[in-house]
Amino acid sequence: MKIAVLALQGAFIEHERMLARLGISSFEIRRRQDLEESFDGLIIPGGESTVMGKLLRELCLFEPIRAKILAGLPVFGTCAGLILLARRVANDERLNFAVMDITARRNAYGRQLGSFNTRADFAGLREIPMVFIRAPYIESAGEKAQVLAEVQGRIVAARQNNLLVTAFHPELSDDFTVHQYFSDMVAGGLCPRVEGLE
Repeated sequence: MKIAVLALQGAFIEHERMLARLGISSFEIRRRQDLEESFDGLIIPGGESTVMGKLLRELCLFEPIRAKILAGLPVFGTCAGLILLARRVANDERLNFAVMDITARRNAYGRQLGSFNTRADFAGLREIPMVFIRAPYIESAGEKAQVLAEVQGRIVAARQNNLLVTAFHPELSDDFTVHQYFSDMVAGGLCPRVEGLE
């Protein structure tokens, strides 16, 4: 198994370290040529979604990555990655991959709670630590999106076919539950295609 990590900006190194702890090989995607390497899944890290969206287009990565997502490549987006994958963003007209049937809200917790730590159940597996840094949350999830975690009544993790998103940063804790969950998705091979999108 080999997982690609989008390394344009944000917390990509922490994801690579977490994958290494699980014994999973990874490599960085920084330019279009990197997509020629064979890989089984993709992680889109936290960071600044606006900057990442701009760089994806400038480096001619946007369209080929979106095509892979639509073809069923397992993808895990954290924080900014969640925003890039969301079909709708409540407080931002800019859309990027727009492949997951969720409505996200950017910087949803405001300045006072811009960054905080908590613990909550993830996917019915166990209670895990959750690190939020100027995080979004999911305002609503469509019928095809499965809610995996909630904090204070707000959705902070979800899955839809080949797509997994978290509003928090599992790579910044010592708990590898979420990365193991994603690796199990990848181990299952290509997931069902994203339906209803071109």
